[in-house]
Amino acid sequence: MDYTAQLDAAINRLHDEGRYRTFIDIERRKGQFPHAIRTRPDGSQQEITVWCGNDYLGMGQHPVVLKAMHEAIDATGAGSGGTRNISGTTVYHNALEAELADLHGKEAALLFTSAYIANDATLSTLPKLFPGLIIYSDALNHASMIEGVRRNGGAKRIFRHNDVEHLRELLAADDPKAPKLIAFESVYSMDGDFGPIKEICDLADEFGALTYIDEVHAVGMYGPRGGGVAERDNLAHRIDIINGTLGKAFGVMGGYIAASAKMCDAIRSYAPGFIFTTSIAPAVAAGAAASIAYLKETQELRDKHQEMAKVLKLRLKGLGLPIIDHGSHIVPVIVGNPVHTKKLSDMLLDDFGIYVQPINFPTVPRGTERLRFTPSPVHGSGEIDRLVSAMDELWSHCALNRAELAG
Repeated sequence: MDYTAQLDAAINRLHDEGRYRTFIDIERRKGQFPHAIRTRPDGSQQEITVWCGNDYLGMGQHPVVLKAMHEAIDATGAGSGGTRNISGTTVYHNALEAELADLHGKEAALLFTSAYIANDATLSTLPKLFPGLIIYSDALNHASMIEGVRRNGGAKRIFRHNDVEHLRELLAADDPKAPKLIAFESVYSMDGDFGPIKEICDLADEFGALTYIDEVHAVGMYGPRGGGVAERDNLAHRIDIINGTLGKAFGVMGGYIAASAKMCDAIRSYAPGFIFTTSIAPAVAAGAAASIAYLKETQELRDKHQEMAKVLKLRLKGLGLPIIDHGSHIVPVIVGNPVHTKKLSDMLLDDFGIYVQPINFPTVPRGTERLRFTPSPVHGSGEIDRLVSAMDELWSHCALNRAELAG
């Protein structure tokens, strides 16, 4: 076996399909987000505006967060020093879990190194706790949820995206006595549409199922205290397990679940992804706790965030571009071809200093390749003007048919 040749062939396939992913070397500057410095391959530098970041509210550079992190570093040093079970639990971890439990109105919360690991570890562990568990998973759930469901070795059912009637059919076809769990998202990040939370909770009540919601793209940004869409719609009390991230609206890193004290205790006791992983650094936990506490008390950033998303969508629609608008903060522009998507991304970056990554298969289905813009409260009218002008010029330059794509 020529292993090198096999690696070359695998990578070349991605190049041929226009799906090869490149990392853009950027340096965020404190207090200047969404502006940053890009280092080009030749070593030269370029000022850019980041339009694809997940630091949705700019909390990654907020003084409250930075102050808390500096104080924690000065007090404790860098790393946690171990797993949660072996010297890696500190006052910062406990304080953060208390903030998270309070945010979602739950008895407890459990920290993970990422929301991906939180989904994977939790969903793959639940069948150990509930033998015979059947998991009903939305067809467009995140890869981390899919992986957790796949790895658990239990029964699974995939229902058509947001199709409550199909979910009902699947639930009704199974043994009424079998333990069940419905796994879905509140905001689906590629199209920006919302999950039917109330309707799914109603079905869960009817069929005696647990509910598991991924609020990764909603925590911090929706609800009166930033508890997500479930909090906004007064439904959090009907959700058994809430998954969230600390790496998007809260501006730091890490993931978690919030649930009953017994559920969190069982997951922490049985999930290898939790047991055998070094805990997040105390400074990270301190920064996340400060961010959550701050966003619980202020609505201004959430309101500004929604306003900027609405303005950008309106401006892009005015150009006749094929955007998807489900009323969330996600702004996808469908290009429909991986090569064109990559070309647009490259030209926006090289010629206009606008950084937006192409989104290609397998993240989205073939034929729906897109640019996904993520406006924030610190993207002002000037940044939007430059982006809209660049998209107008480049769409025509690339000879993309706006009307055809929009239809």
